Amino acid sequence: MNEDSLIVKARIMDGEAISRSLVRISHEIVERNKGAENIVLIGIRRRGVPLAERLKTIIAEFQKVSVPSGSLDITLYRDDLTLRHDHPTLHRTDVPFDITGRTVILVDDVLYTGRTVRAAMDALIDLGRPSTIQLAVLVDRGHRELPIRADYVGKNVPTSQHELVEVRVEEVDAVEEVVIMEKPEGAERSCPS
Repeated sequence: MNEDSLIVKARIMDGEAISRSLVRISHEIVERNKGAENIVLIGIRRRGVPLAERLKTIIAEFQKVSVPSGSLDITLYRDDLTLRHDHPTLHRTDVPFDITGRTVILVDDVLYTGRTVRAAMDALIDLGRPSTIQLAVLVDRGHRELPIRADYVGKNVPTSQHELVEVRVEEVDAVEEVVIMEKPEGAERSCPS
């Protein structure tokens, strides 16, 4: 879907709502894992990375533990790589610690079909063998194509497949919000990837 032809249908989260969700998710992560000693946070590029960094900061504030964090580029692991781009842009994976035996919290902005998470798990396994992989997402919009679910969700947002959920974060977009976008009435509809 060409983002230039999209219009904002609804603003479903502002900066304050995003912050509240991340605080709640960080507490849920620590509670479920009985502390933060064995966890690592790995953000999926792009917007999963700043979200993982924010979770790291929040956990450090109330647990007094510095949780290792990193970033994961899944471009070459995507099953739709040849459908999306002739010349994909590669970014750097930065995981400067061993994930073997650790609890990896994979962080992403939106969970949709599950294909991005599947690709991320493949990329993680190439880095080591974690004891557990858990998934934290800011928004779960449904429409799964694979049997993948998030362990931690900021907000569940029912959408149609013709809509696009866009998370905008200060670090990447210079604004904090989550919006639902759609094509204007009468425009040709196509399914977002």
